[in-house]
Amino acid sequence: MAQPGLKRLRQLTAQFRVKPGAKVTLPKDFDPGFTADFGKDDADKAQALLEQGVALLTEYQDRLAAQDTHALLVVLQGLDAAGKDSTIKHVMSGVNPQWVDVHPFKVPSEEELNHDYLWRYEQKLPRRGMIGIFNRSHYEEVLVVRVHPELLEAQHLPPEHREPGIWNQRFAAINAWEQYLHENGIQVVKLFLNVSRDEQRRRFLARIDKPEKNWKFTAADVRERGYWDQYQKAYADVLSHTSTESAPWYVIPADHKWFERIAAAAVIVDALVRIDPRYLKTTPQQRKELELARRELLAEVQPAKPRKPKA
Repeated sequence: MAQPGLKRLRQLTAQFRVKPGAKVTLPKDFDPGFTADFGKDDADKAQALLEQGVALLTEYQDRLAAQDTHALLVVLQGLDAAGKDSTIKHVMSGVNPQWVDVHPFKVPSEEELNHDYLWRYEQKLPRRGMIGIFNRSHYEEVLVVRVHPELLEAQHLPPEHREPGIWNQRFAAINAWEQYLHENGIQVVKLFLNVSRDEQRRRFLARIDKPEKNWKFTAADVRERGYWDQYQKAYADVLSHTSTESAPWYVIPADHKWFERIAAAAVIVDALVRIDPRYLKTTPQQRKELELARRELLAEVQPAKPRKPKA
């Protein structure tokens, strides 16, 4: 039986994938306002497709947990106000929370800075059967640290490893690490939530003007916005150097949150379909044990039904 929406979601996914080896230029190569063939009057159609995506995630998560051989790591990257939190909230709304781990990575602690830069991310990898979500990730080490190279000073690196070639070294190390994860059953799928400068400005103003959103905003967000061009260049290099066959990048149009959620759901569903988790088949011995349990349950004395009083 065909699964509703699956073909459509997988077709969408192909439009967001960064082909390994491609040279990416931002914002030229990807439109943050892209909405495929959905128009302004297609709200019901869009909502229906999102619901189908969430239902598929629920089904495939159950299979993933039952099979217990693979894990899925979803990497979410994006500038401030790109929609990382709301994407997690809406796309993962139907999954079983005991089989999902979400890890937001903030400023590293002193302990973390005294280990190699991938150490803290290694600690939070999902175990088999799980979906892990990194809200920001190891890519901060070639994004925010690149835009603010003074942060390298806190990482206690040997002087000979602070040369300009450090970023290409880190790209190669990250690719090797993700390949290692892939070979050990952890499928890595990476989403860059691509928001435009104008849309980020609108969202920042909304966070200022709405009291219930004030907690999401700090003055530092505006200061970081001043590095917009540097971040675009850093993200373009990340997409160009680290989208691989085993751990591809997908550029998610993020100016319209309703479409951003559909696109994110499509990519995650596609990753699970490629894993193709299956419910395990029972062995002959297990079938015998199940049949014995069935007989024991059927043999239990059922309580007698109370008789109806005579009229």
